[in-house]
Amino acid sequence: MRVADTLWSATKHMQKMSTSAPPATATPTRPTFLILAVVTLIGCLALGALGFLEPVVLGIVQGLGEFLPISSSAHLILVPWFFGWQDIGLTFDIALHLGTLVAVVAYFWRDLLGVARSAPQVARWAAGERRTPLTLQARLLVGIVIGTIPAVILGVLLEQIIETVFRTQYLMIAGTLTVMGVLLYAADRFCEQRKSVEDVTWRDALLVGIAQACALIPGVSRSGATMTMGRFLGLERSAAARFSFLLSTPIMVAAFLVKLDDLLAIRPADVPIFAVGVIVSAAIGALSIHFLLGYIRRVGFGIFALYRIMLAIAIVAVYFSRQ
Repeated sequence: MRVADTLWSATKHMQKMSTSAPPATATPTRPTFLILAVVTLIGCLALGALGFLEPVVLGIVQGLGEFLPISSSAHLILVPWFFGWQDIGLTFDIALHLGTLVAVVAYFWRDLLGVARSAPQVARWAAGERRTPLTLQARLLVGIVIGTIPAVILGVLLEQIIETVFRTQYLMIAGTLTVMGVLLYAADRFCEQRKSVEDVTWRDALLVGIAQACALIPGVSRSGATMTMGRFLGLERSAAARFSFLLSTPIMVAAFLVKLDDLLAIRPADVPIFAVGVIVSAAIGALSIHFLLGYIRRVGFGIFALYRIMLAIAIVAVYFSRQ
């Protein structure tokens, strides 16, 4: 059995054992997952009743949209627009991304730790010491670095446009939701599932990284774009999702660090609002990861493609009804 199947396993019932890799991160069984989901729902209802309705709703939106291929950035723009709420701003969006960063690190901490421990070997390899082949973890680290570069470059170049112009282009969002929904369905429906994570080449990592960079446009969806590209490249559904999740970690860290000064400058009165949003997005994000990994393995991505197209139709209808 392949080493990658163990390294990237996120649930016990999906786990394949290997004598050459450490056990995968233990995750909740189905009854435990259901209990956690119910507790999280009760907590969200309680916080909403205490006057934190908007941060709770936006935290749920971020937790679902970051990992399900439906675009969290689009939903964070659309939800206030649909309900007539004031846009809290990009700084609050970044705070919500902190919550989903906590979720992905907590869920895949063993995987991330294994990849991080390979950094010295990668550094020696980059310095010219090529006598020892790179381990799987080291090759994954190089792939994650390669895949992160396009998003960093495009993020720097388009920062002002992302923060201003893109946040009010509702018809553009409808268009990107539709196009990416069709591409997601086509990739999942017609492409083979022949490659696991250990088969990902650095060319594959670069192409997935370019897809991730395109997700700076609202409606594209970071997870949707990377999973779509992964499926076009022949990755198994679960492998495409896991590589997408691990690839999200450095870009979310970078976004958080870039906006750290703004986060530290928020008014004391706004701290509870930000804190609630972060906590809710972290809890919902972890549940979303667990759900998605099990669901797509059994069913596929079709339901998410359909949802994107239906949401796009709703956006167009609301937009023209308000003209």
